[in-house]
Amino acid sequence: MPATPLNPTDLYDIRSLLSDEERMVQDTVARFTDERVLPIIGDCFDKGRFPTELIPEMAELGLLGSSLPVEYGCAGMNGVSYGLVCQELERGDSGIRSFASVQSSLCMYPIYAYGSEEQRQRWLPQMAAGKVIGCFGLTEPHGGSDPANMKTNAKKDGAGWILNGAKMWITNGNLAHIAIVWAQTEDGIQGFIVEKGMPGFTAQEVHKKMSLRASVTSALFFDNVRVPEANRLPNVKGLKGPLGCLTQARYGITWGPIGAAIACFTETTEYAKNRTLFNRPIAATQAVQIKLADMARRITLAQLLSLQLGRLKDAGTMQPTQVSLAKWNNVRMAIDIARECRDILGGAGITTEHCPIRHALNLESVITYEGTETVHQLVVGREVTGINAF
Repeated sequence: MPATPLNPTDLYDIRSLLSDEERMVQDTVARFTDERVLPIIGDCFDKGRFPTELIPEMAELGLLGSSLPVEYGCAGMNGVSYGLVCQELERGDSGIRSFASVQSSLCMYPIYAYGSEEQRQRWLPQMAAGKVIGCFGLTEPHGGSDPANMKTNAKKDGAGWILNGAKMWITNGNLAHIAIVWAQTEDGIQGFIVEKGMPGFTAQEVHKKMSLRASVTSALFFDNVRVPEANRLPNVKGLKGPLGCLTQARYGITWGPIGAAIACFTETTEYAKNRTLFNRPIAATQAVQIKLADMARRITLAQLLSLQLGRLKDAGTMQPTQVSLAKWNNVRMAIDIARECRDILGGAGITTEHCPIRHALNLESVITYEGTETVHQLVVGREVTGINAF
């Protein structure tokens, strides 16, 4: 009997390792991406517009705070399902996945993990429903990779706090109703829920971007903003608070770029099979076949890496260094594939009629945010040598 042809984007039948529920989640989000994201996203990227009309649909599908408990209006998915959500959303666009990552891992997660029960009840159901949008204020203008050198500060003042400082490169900033802001206090770094409309709190959108154009990026400014004690996250102090959020978000980012790579690889493979040059398809040349085969190899390795990371997360044994290894490997894989696909497409590859240039530009941000590639390399280096080279 002839062998059954393999799926080019799942050469190791990784889908067979998923549970029925995980496959259902992937199929549902894939359908949303195919039907609602892909028809509009090229135009959104061209115009520099985030498609806010998709937020209610994402909420309806349970994609906001998807792995948090159902008692707060969330979907209660496991870690692998959350990863598959990120993969399928980023197959559409990194900006769509970034929106979900920030809302879920950087805003809803800290309220759930570090907030009071009153804060959870007040904010999480509204955020899961997409009625309250959040952003995460950690990175500052003077330096992103050294969060311990934070200048934003909060001083106790009677029954509240006075917040001063600035944050930069904040996804969702001008969309957000609340910001999770990390600030230096007399007791170390603490988190605060800063609400839109609080006097002295302003957001300024970043324009002239060539990456994540279908996403909102902002600078946040705090000028003597009075924040009530009820808005302080009471259950964490120190850098472990924001870094705990980043571990959650980085986990999703290990999966997302697999989707971007699959989008580029699929489109370029079809193009190469149909593009005739010198009386044969370019896919018939060794040069192009080797490039496509190498893409399939690297996508397969990334899939296996993220799936095992997800199983470790669901077992409660995932370590931040393991997340760093996967973020480093998978984003590098995706940006290399996007660039190579752009090259195979030739002149056509520079237009947003084809997805690789858009993904390649987006991935310039993804490889930078939530820890640059160098930062993650040094995290792994510290683990294997026992020596801190930061």
